[in-house]
Amino acid sequence: MVLRLNIDCNACYRKLRRILLNMKDLESHLIEKRQNRLSICGRFVPQDVAIKIRKKMNRRVEILDIEFSSDNEDEDSNNDHAESRPFLFSA
Repeated sequence: MVLRLNIDCNACYRKLRRILLNMKDLESHLIEKRQNRLSICGRFVPQDVAIKIRKKMNRRVEILDIEFSSDNEDEDSNNDHAESRPFLFSA
């Protein structure tokens, strides 16, 4: 998921990084300070993470892109019928 939020200074960057490190559902994150972007990966509900960051940072957070990935790709290739099932993030 890619988010946009205003990261003005180093203190804002450190605060955001500390918030992300304390979130248990996130596997990895990338903070692009100059582009004011945050990319995060993991198993979570996108809206819940955006709301949590907004409340803790006290800044507007905009969701730019949500990419769903399937952990069951191997299981789907073994099945005779190919169903396109949407993957839902579990909280």
